[in-house]
Amino acid sequence: MEDLQVNINVNPEIYLRDPYSSELGRKIISSSIELMVELGFEAFTFKKLGKQIGSPESSIYRYFENKQMLLLYLIGWYWGWLEYKLVFAMANIDSPRQKLEEAINVLTHPMAMDNSFAHINEILLEKIIISESVKVYHTKDVDSANEMGYFKVYKRIVQRVSDVVLQIHPKFEFPHMLISTVIEGVHQQRYFSQHLPSLTDVEKGKDSISKFYTQMVFKVIA
Repeated sequence: MEDLQVNINVNPEIYLRDPYSSELGRKIISSSIELMVELGFEAFTFKKLGKQIGSPESSIYRYFENKQMLLLYLIGWYWGWLEYKLVFAMANIDSPRQKLEEAINVLTHPMAMDNSFAHINEILLEKIIISESVKVYHTKDVDSANEMGYFKVYKRIVQRVSDVVLQIHPKFEFPHMLISTVIEGVHQQRYFSQHLPSLTDVEKGKDSISKFYTQMVFKVIA
């Protein structure tokens, strides 16, 4: 598959110029992912990014107001891509239980490279989601960001899977709480497995996280 055959839409309020629209824009995205993973969000700057891509720092500001908006873009792209995978996985499945199993599988398994997007390294991007995404939710501006629709796709993913939960158990009280706990918990357990292994039961070579959350979801809604 060639790059850009599948288009992942990100809220246009996040960027000043669509990075998809130019080679430089796509280079900004691909290199920012690599550099953010290498340095961490706090040490990442547009000046360092400009040096890495061989372009003036000012050229990056034509696409993003600041690095917080760039991080929002990366996270927004990730959720859009995950929603695409989720919809594809659940398509043409009639059984709600099987549909939920497929959804949990998408939400809990580590990301693999997708050749549909040559400028995005999905494996590195997921590292950013795991370690940095909290920085766009736990801020004083989160309410205004929510009003701007920056988290719309994330919320839509939770709603999609919650709807399937309710198909299985129409009177279940906490579908959104359950699914958002799964999503955030998966990221946390993956982080623990890499840095604080005594806080998790993940075993190398085993599908521990997916197995745990699949069991948990179906036991909770039983």
